[in-house]
Amino acid sequence: MAKGPRYKVPYRRRREGKTDYRKRLKLLVSRKPRLIVRITNNRIIAQIAEYTPIGDRTIASVDSSMLVKYGWKGDLNNTPAAYLTGLLIGKKASETGVREAVLDIGLKTPTKGSRVFAVLKGAVESGLEVPHSPEVFPDDQRIRGGHIAEYYEKVGGFSEYEKRGLNPSELPAHVDEIKSKIIEGSK
Repeated sequence: MAKGPRYKVPYRRRREGKTDYRKRLKLLVSRKPRLIVRITNNRIIAQIAEYTPIGDRTIASVDSSMLVKYGWKGDLNNTPAAYLTGLLIGKKASETGVREAVLDIGLKTPTKGSRVFAVLKGAVESGLEVPHSPEVFPDDQRIRGGHIAEYYEKVGGFSEYEKRGLNPSELPAHVDEIKSKIIEGSK
């Protein structure tokens, strides 16, 4: 560790690799609420938060496990689940009066077509205004789970889907069904 009178110890969250303060400052300068997207090993979390001097205030929060209430039988951590989670957060944001936001992906590397941008596409399609380039969105076949259905037909072996009562080759139709339920607001 560096020593001396001019050495400055970084903030704790920076040392732990949890926060990029330069990126956070740029997001906060916009004075718009943030659409925060975090992807864990098991689920996808999306939140609308705004800055206050005391600390961030969460306005709306959605977790991909909430999709089960709408009848979702697929995985909670794949691209279709990310898109549907984005639809849910956009719908909740409009209910709370939030019309625009800025995307906050944290320390995640922005990769074209990733699950982070699937959440963004869902939020934008539900009416939330977020500055973006349409080129970063995953294509519609991936959003609907067509890539999963193709893989299942080649290889098979999706026992978790089958335990939940969903044949993976029927996933695109299932995504459309859940999407219509979210848009209608029925559970």
